[in-house]
Amino acid sequence: MQSKKRALGKGLGALLPPKPSAPTVVAVPVEAAGQAETFDGERLRRVPLELVKPNPNQPRGRFDEDSLKELAESIKHQGLIQPVAVAKRGDGFMIVAGERRWRAAGLAGIKTIPVIELTVTDQEVLEYALVENLQRENLNPMEEARAYKALMESFGLSQEEVADRVGKGRPTVANVLRLLKLPHSMQKDVEEGLLSPGHARALLSVENANDQIKLREGIVANGWSVREAERHALALQKRPAKSRPTEGKDPNVERLREQIVEALSCRVDVRAFGTNRGKIEIHYDSLDDLDRILAALGITG
Repeated sequence: MQSKKRALGKGLGALLPPKPSAPTVVAVPVEAAGQAETFDGERLRRVPLELVKPNPNQPRGRFDEDSLKELAESIKHQGLIQPVAVAKRGDGFMIVAGERRWRAAGLAGIKTIPVIELTVTDQEVLEYALVENLQRENLNPMEEARAYKALMESFGLSQEEVADRVGKGRPTVANVLRLLKLPHSMQKDVEEGLLSPGHARALLSVENANDQIKLREGIVANGWSVREAERHALALQKRPAKSRPTEGKDPNVERLREQIVEALSCRVDVRAFGTNRGKIEIHYDSLDDLDRILAALGITG
């Protein structure tokens, strides 16, 4: 079986799989006379900063101002060492990768910047931006979830296809997408780091909206760990004590439960009866969620 292609960790030139062909770099001479500028073997061109615009579908919505100012100071003294990848759009250029450098160059008062022009589709532009940010771990979990959703809705990609594009496992992508089921106020909490993705999964296991709010308030006010949040979530669901996870009894059983949760991206209970018998309960929140779990298990209708 042919191994799955992974997009991460291969550099800008290999961010996208070659379908139908890899993006073509257009080598354009620089405006200034004399020695041409190059980067990674490619010739660059310099364009006015004002002609370069950000990608409106850029998945990263937040840029740290202090970090931008530090980069701007570096650019003032050393120049913009790494070029910005752009695509021709109308009379100007749209950023494919390097919006942070472009912003910092503007703060530094730079009038022209070096660019590499790529011939790419709108889908490839979104994929470039998504993978570049994932490589640098610049996206918060909600930005990542919205980017996956945009790829699926705008270009008709399945979760498996999105996972292949960004070099992640399908369960990981599905787990991130589940964050979009949170109320918008709690999505903001995740975006700002007030809640972790693990806390979010505990919240998603609670069906009642009021109970969700109560659990969220408890997590924030008391600084509960993910494990503590899971215990409170089970209590809010008024589940019998005998069906709770076996945490505190057998670390091997609890580790198994966590592995199943990671693989299936859902709530799981594991109970052990002696050394040779036990029970695994897999919970789903909707028929779509059930279909996703069955697919992860390799079960088709």
